[in-house]
Amino acid sequence: MAVAVPFTLDEVVNLLADDPDATLLAGGTDAMVEINDGHRRPDGLVIALNRVTELRSWRHDPAAATLTIGSAVTYTELMAEPIASLVPALAEASRTVGSPQIRNAGTLGGNLGTCSPAGDGLPVLAALDATVRLVSATGERTMPVTEFMVGVKRTAIEPGEVIAEITLPVRSGWQGYAKVGVRNAMVIAVASTCLAVDHDNRSVAVALGSVGPTILRCPDAEAHLADAIDWATDSVSTAAVDRFGSLVSEASTPITDHRSSADYRRHAVGVLAKRLARRAVTIEGAAA
Repeated sequence: MAVAVPFTLDEVVNLLADDPDATLLAGGTDAMVEINDGHRRPDGLVIALNRVTELRSWRHDPAAATLTIGSAVTYTELMAEPIASLVPALAEASRTVGSPQIRNAGTLGGNLGTCSPAGDGLPVLAALDATVRLVSATGERTMPVTEFMVGVKRTAIEPGEVIAEITLPVRSGWQGYAKVGVRNAMVIAVASTCLAVDHDNRSVAVALGSVGPTILRCPDAEAHLADAIDWATDSVSTAAVDRFGSLVSEASTPITDHRSSADYRRHAVGVLAKRLARRAVTIEGAAA
């Protein structure tokens, strides 16, 4: 197969204009597994993205309170400062990805492009209302990440487009990510949850992975917890947290497969949500 190694984004989109169905290869941690297992075979050009400077960089805009991350930024880079302090949940999710070798190669854009419901970075992007910028030879467009992810390993990307960058708000409140799997490390998520608290807007966001055809938000659970929090003291009752967990479970639409049952997944996201809520706020009446 033919492989192109561009150094600029312009080169990438020009290559895609000539071959819109070319395979885009970032870290290769998803694609190469499928290729080596014989489940995928690139028919045309393979475009390697790891030397494109625009895709390997990130920028923080304090005035706009945003962090924009190039699609080829690796998990290892997302775990490091200052990104880890700007978007703690993304750093926490990145630490759960595979081995150090996988984190050194795997990228946020690759995770989004693969669009597996089990992708560790995706619940964080959904909970934080991230936007995705897509670029082609004919122009560019930006869309919410929740609209970009349309199904199991299906996205809204069009032939000739490449994911250029992802922009996330830098919020004022606590945020975290948790998942469960069949073992404690180097595991695909059986169920995952991201919780983000926004103090400025007194709101809560919850997103779930591995319990639906794509990443799910939980509007009823979000509204319940936001209404239950005493924002002056950052506290909430045990009953409110328990109800929050139940609402999260009810919002999930899991399936049974070789890794887990639907009932377990439904139960697990509720437990994860309650654990994250207890980390995010003070439980009224709890011992200091």
